[in-house]
Amino acid sequence: MQETGFSGQSNMLDVKLFIFLLLGFFWGGLTAPVSIRLAGIYGIIDVPDARKIHKGNMPRGAGIGLWLGYMLMAVLLSGEVPDIRRIATGATVIFLCGYLDDMCSLSPFLRLALHIGASALVVAPMDMGYDASLIAIIWIAGVTSAYNLIDGMNGLCISIFIASSCALFFLKYPSLLPGMISPSYPCIYMGAMALGVLCWNFPSAQTFLGDGGSTLLGYLFASHFVTAARIPLRYMSFDNVLILLILFGGIPVVDTLTAFTRRVLTGKSPFYPDKKHLHHILISLTGSNVLTVTIILSLQVIMLVLGLKFYVRLI
Repeated sequence: MQETGFSGQSNMLDVKLFIFLLLGFFWGGLTAPVSIRLAGIYGIIDVPDARKIHKGNMPRGAGIGLWLGYMLMAVLLSGEVPDIRRIATGATVIFLCGYLDDMCSLSPFLRLALHIGASALVVAPMDMGYDASLIAIIWIAGVTSAYNLIDGMNGLCISIFIASSCALFFLKYPSLLPGMISPSYPCIYMGAMALGVLCWNFPSAQTFLGDGGSTLLGYLFASHFVTAARIPLRYMSFDNVLILLILFGGIPVVDTLTAFTRRVLTGKSPFYPDKKHLHHILISLTGSNVLTVTIILSLQVIMLVLGLKFYVRLI
C-alpha cells in the first residue's frame, strides 16, 4: 500500500471545496424551517415522557432537509464518486424507515433488518473479502442505530456527526480508484449541512432530527468511512480492525454497546429504552445541556484523533 498521512490541508484553499461548504451550510439552515412546517402539518411531534429530557412538544423531522441535500450532492457527484449512488440509495431506505417511525412506531427488528440491508448495499460490491465485508456491514448498521440512541439532547447527535465528518476530511485513501475524487467534498458538504441544522437545534431547540435524521447521519458517516478505508480494512488483522472501528465509531458506539450489555445483564431486551445513557448521567451531574454536549463532544474528538493516528500508523 502507498504510504499516506493526513490529508485536507492542501484542499483548504480549494474554491470548489469552499463552495460545497457554503452550499451545505445554507441548505441545512434554510430547509430546517421547512421541516418544522411539515412536522406541524403531518403531526410529527416529539411528546415528552419520563425517558426524555425536553419539556414541551417539539416538531421533529429535520432530517428531511439533510436527506434531500444529500440526494442533491449525490446527483452532482454521481459521475465522480461511484459509491455515492449506492450510499444515496441506502440512505433513502434508512431515512424513510426512520421518518415513518417518527409518525408511527415500527418494529425494532424490522428497522434492524432494513439497516442491515442498506449497509450490505454499500459494502457488497466493494470486494473486501467475506470477513471484512461482514464486519463492515455490521458496523455500518450498528453506527446507524448508535447515532439514533445518542440523539437524546439538543445538539448532541449533530455535533458528533460534524466532528466525525471533519475526521473524514483528514482521512486519505491509500489509493484512489479510477473516477473517484477525494472524500473531502462529500464530507465537508455533509458536515456543513449538519451545521446549518444545528443552528435550529442548539443550544435551545426549535426542531429535532427525529429518528429519520439521526439514523441518516449515522449511516452517512459510517458508509463514507468504510468506502474511504476499504483497502486497509481488507488487509488489517481482526484486532486492528476492531480497534479502528471502535475509535471511529466513537462515543455513540461505546455508549450503545454499554447500554446493550447493561440491559442484557439485567434481563431486559437490548432494545428496551432507559434513561441511563451517558448524556443522561452527565446531565444529572452537571445540570447543563451545553456542558454535557461539550464534554461528550470532547471525548468524541479525542477518539477520532486517536483513530486517525492509529489508521495512519497501520497503513
